Amino acid sequence: MTASYEVRGEIAVITLNNPPVNGLGFETRRATAEGIARAEADAAVQAVLITGAGKAFSGGADIREFGSPKAMAEPNLPSLIAVVENCSKPVVAAIHSVCMGGGLELALGCHYRVAAPGAKIALPEVKLGLLPGAGGTQRLPRALGVEPALNMIVSGEPVASELLAQVPGQKLFQKIIEGDLLAGAIAFAQEVAAQRPLPKVRELKARHAEPQAFFQFARNMVGAQSRHFPAPLRCLEAVAASVFSKSFEEGIRVEREGFAALMQTPESKALRHAFFAERAASKIGDVPEDTPQRPIAKVAVIGAGTMGGGIAMNFLNAGLPVTLLETKQEALDRGIATIRKNYEAQVKKGKLKEDKYQQRMALLSSTLSYEDIREADLVIEAVFEELSVKEAVFKQLDAVMKPGAILASNTSTLDVNRIAAFTQRPQDVLGLHFFSPANVMKLLEVVRGEHTAKDVLATVMALAKKIKKTAVVSGVCDGFIGNRMIEQYSRQAGFLLDEGCTPQQVDRAVEQFGFAMGPFRMGDLAGNDIGWAIRKRRYVEKPHLRYSASADRLCELGRFGQKTGAGWYDYQPGKREAIPSAVVETMLAKHREAIGATPRAISDEEIVHRLVFALVNEAAHLLEEGIAQRASDVDMVYLTGYGFPLWRGGPMCYADTVGLFNVVQAMQRFARNPADDAAFWEPAPLIKRLLAEGKSFT
Repeated sequence: MTASYEVRGEIAVITLNNPPVNGLGFETRRATAEGIARAEADAAVQAVLITGAGKAFSGGADIREFGSPKAMAEPNLPSLIAVVENCSKPVVAAIHSVCMGGGLELALGCHYRVAAPGAKIALPEVKLGLLPGAGGTQRLPRALGVEPALNMIVSGEPVASELLAQVPGQKLFQKIIEGDLLAGAIAFAQEVAAQRPLPKVRELKARHAEPQAFFQFARNMVGAQSRHFPAPLRCLEAVAASVFSKSFEEGIRVEREGFAALMQTPESKALRHAFFAERAASKIGDVPEDTPQRPIAKVAVIGAGTMGGGIAMNFLNAGLPVTLLETKQEALDRGIATIRKNYEAQVKKGKLKEDKYQQRMALLSSTLSYEDIREADLVIEAVFEELSVKEAVFKQLDAVMKPGAILASNTSTLDVNRIAAFTQRPQDVLGLHFFSPANVMKLLEVVRGEHTAKDVLATVMALAKKIKKTAVVSGVCDGFIGNRMIEQYSRQAGFLLDEGCTPQQVDRAVEQFGFAMGPFRMGDLAGNDIGWAIRKRRYVEKPHLRYSASADRLCELGRFGQKTGAGWYDYQPGKREAIPSAVVETMLAKHREAIGATPRAISDEEIVHRLVFALVNEAAHLLEEGIAQRASDVDMVYLTGYGFPLWRGGPMCYADTVGLFNVVQAMQRFARNPADDAAFWEPAPLIKRLLAEGKSFT
């Protein structure tokens, strides 16, 4: 069923019914238009009511139809809105729960709108790099007022229905209905059934006391805040057209031209890719969506350090009780104090209410004994990244935890299969790799072991949504998806130093490309000693793998980064500003002399492409090996965990934008560089295959 039709007394009720959010797909649009026609033809019907089944009025377009012929098949959304608007009998939208995008545009085409309190109202198209394309930029300013409408359209953020109903002079909602919405909406429809002429939002005027000054101010503000995204300014100009155009039709023309132009921008394509990638990441190929889940009512975290405390906060925020376990009381006290300090900082900034803070802290308990966590449904180990330490923890967990408890390791590189083998229940073991700071970063790498049970995977993927994480499944390998790729990125950064770049030149080029932080600033923040420890392990395990020795020379000087006040950059006490270092400049000059390297001028384009295409080539190997399920999963890892620019869609999306032919051409140039690692730049088999077949990653 896509939209039902029934008559209650003199009122025809059309109920959108296209789960989960009543998306306005082709069948739903057609059934709604047919419902209007039936009501028109029935002399007994005096008014029409449109509402939504379930937990939404309508979330807008049906994302399952994006890119298919059905998306624009007639009646398309503008055509349906015209049918509603031109109905000879009053049409009332009864809005509840969610009314967004095309759903709000449909409601604006109705003659009247009533709403339940708490309904989320939004035009979120800007978040996909688009603007509302079915009259939203023209009708909302007329119904709500120019300034509040512009704020909603440019931000894309939802606003509660009762707040919008309080906007002075608004004509968006004629009534907020407490209690039974359907009964109240039918009563309202009966009240307006005989009123003529029928009010149309398109016939209202969009006015502002000082439109020229207001829109110029808005252009300055929006332009500064949306430097990499063309959609917000296009949204603004479409709203301006509602004020300055001679007619509604002229404003609609501006809107449609803007929509068509934005659809072709790489930024919108990247944002739409990310939108679908996030939804795809939650699906695991061989784990059915109806797989039963294990109940998670209690959580335990082993280790009260920075990582353990941050992990615990995620569950406290979601209303789940957490027991924090440590080996020493001082470490436990320090960890709890840090959690308390983090929450108090949020309260001070107005981001958290005092009562919520107290509720969260009340859910936190602590212990020095494994016996006290035996009833936890999920336990996450966040101890030192050393296999022998993990072994001791998991053997104790295996001995004490109840049957069916999920045992997770927060390891960032270690073999989850070996960790699972420390227990008699490998089916209950997996990796949950949180990213630091764990209470802030969105990414959660879910590392699937060889024996991890499907219900365990289904449970943690659902739990990730509850704690507001973007979960991406990875197979077992050294570094999983994110860290395995970043190692190749870091190797290239080191080779660039050997060839003549400075740390600040590399960082500047990458940050101008859009990364939140360049590789050397990132190293200083994380701690250069961490990479040093990994390289020492690599020298033994993979002696053929070549690295620049510059990072080792840096660490030999004790320059581990911000925590020591000196790394690739100098740092002043108490400050995080990265200051170019004369010591590092001298060290690099001596290093180049020692290896016989003659510095050369390197362009920003070469810097960016060597770093980004290193990510791409390694990711292609991960896909070939089955470590990552899909290319878009790789993009989600880098968008949510590594600061890759959102408007570029992730490394794989960016490679597709550049074109795989051009990516391979660049790799072949890099392979000819004697200072680089020619073997690494051999394109992965997947890249060769996609290129030969004329296909792309995404």
